[in-house]
Amino acid sequence: MAAGKVVQFRRGLKTIHERHFILDVNAKSREEASKYVGKEVTWTSPAGKKIVGKISSAHGNKGLVRAIFQKGLPGQARNEPVEVK
Repeated sequence: MAAGKVVQFRRGLKTIHERHFILDVNAKSREEASKYVGKEVTWTSPAGKKIVGKISSAHGNKGLVRAIFQKGLPGQARNEPVEVK
């Protein structure tokens, strides 16, 4: 298991994708981040509820990844830890 952090919603200038999130998985480059594609991601709420997602692709050249969750995360999930399996 690896640890990661929720960075931000995936968004455009006027559009926010509610189920898509940008995650930091401590990768240094796009090639390192692409190794995480297809892995399962779990965010645990303070109440203990788990929301599961899947890493879909690398995002940018600095090691961030895109994840799509089954259900959207709340805004309070930003800067919170996630588990990458």
